[in-house]
Amino acid sequence: MVELSGLTVRDELNPSGDIELVVTGLRPGEKLYEELLIGDNPKPTQHPRIMKAHEQYLSWPQLEGKLNALKIAMSVNDVPVIRGQLQELVSGYQPSGEVVDWVHMAQEREALANGA
Repeated sequence: MVELSGLTVRDELNPSGDIELVVTGLRPGEKLYEELLIGDNPKPTQHPRIMKAHEQYLSWPQLEGKLNALKIAMSVNDVPVIRGQLQELVSGYQPSGEVVDWVHMAQEREALANGA
């Protein structure tokens, strides 16, 4: 990419280069590879290197009910319920840390600042 941009790499062999590359390792959240299939049950196709997914999903009536329940929880700002519903709806979602309601905390700070 450096050379495609018309620049040169700065290293021991070229100390006057434009850009130095430093390998630092993976940062939190970075991946070594990208998965294109979700799930553990890929099926073969006619091409030996192409697979297709057979993912689990909810029917529209089931999903619609769960989305309506999520909308209700959001309308009353019930953060623990919202988090629980997201865990049910999003396959593989593993929340970390405790629930923090930033909106509520900001409203409390504002109320305290206004003398309420």
